[in-house]
Amino acid sequence: MDSSPLNVGLVGYGLAGAVFHAPLISTTPGLRLAAVVTADPERRARAAREHPRAALFADADALLAAAPELGLDLLVVASPNRTHVPLATAALEAGLPVVVDKPLAATAAEGERLVALARERGLLLSVFQNRRWDGDFRTVRQLLDSGRLGRVNRFESRFERWRPELTGAWRESGEPAAAGGLLYDLGAHLVDQALVLFGPAERVYAELDARRTGAATDDDSFVALTHADGTRSHLWMSATAGDLGPRFRVLGSRGAYVVHGLDGQEDALRAGRTPADPGWGVLPPEQWGSLRAGDAAEAVPTLPGGYQEYYAGLAEALHGRGPAPVDAGDAVAVLRVLEAAQRSSRTGEVVAP
Repeated sequence: MDSSPLNVGLVGYGLAGAVFHAPLISTTPGLRLAAVVTADPERRARAAREHPRAALFADADALLAAAPELGLDLLVVASPNRTHVPLATAALEAGLPVVVDKPLAATAAEGERLVALARERGLLLSVFQNRRWDGDFRTVRQLLDSGRLGRVNRFESRFERWRPELTGAWRESGEPAAAGGLLYDLGAHLVDQALVLFGPAERVYAELDARRTGAATDDDSFVALTHADGTRSHLWMSATAGDLGPRFRVLGSRGAYVVHGLDGQEDALRAGRTPADPGWGVLPPEQWGSLRAGDAAEAVPTLPGGYQEYYAGLAEALHGRGPAPVDAGDAVAVLRVLEAAQRSSRTGEVVAP
């Protein structure tokens, strides 16, 4: 069996590339960050400092041209959303497996074409839905699997922030091709988690609002899903929440699970820590959630978060030893829900995805 590491090319060295993908790739056994693409001089210098063994390229075309020489085994697309489809298409046509940061595309139709191309070429196509490996989400899954919550009636999930001023970032663009706004950013995580837990959504209702002065796209939104099994998911995403609600509030026939705060892995990565550090993904008891039934309350230890497991699973999949950690078809299902949410918000009606 070939024990040499798989060579990974990374396109984009902004938040997604520098904070998430590069550290996770470089600390996953069996993977090697072989190349980074960024046209920004400051980001190029940062990449050189942080990953001195990686080749640097100013554009993706140059990297793809050098892919045979570098022996690339995988391309990771962590550039702005509008570039996801053209870059993933070019990589697949060049014979490279691809990971795309969420969202896979700006539309479900574009996502379906990428999935079809990957299938036609016999290549892996996966989407980086890292929030499936949040510690609090893993704890919810464990509670559901154990039956301690009973039949879930309503699943409440929030990503809320207090950022009352616009920053001018591309995610605030209202151009459809940019797939900006919180629906396609945080909403892509929230919808994915809900579909993982409770299966397909049959009905969607949404309120997508632009609250901040000058906002061109949604920054304070609510999406309600009715799943095929009857469970209702209520999902909030906001940049204008001066008081943050619970991260999860799961109401079941035997009790409720409530947890506040965010999984700590993103903050740890921003601070320069990696999964190679001791205690990675572990939260202290004061940040645990609780299982509640009336006046009774029981602290529930939060399972350790494990973003590194995405890339560990990806390495196994590339060696043919398992499925992709996130199937690209799941990402298309998320896009269908996001498009339904947009239709619902425009009409005020409940719609089918």
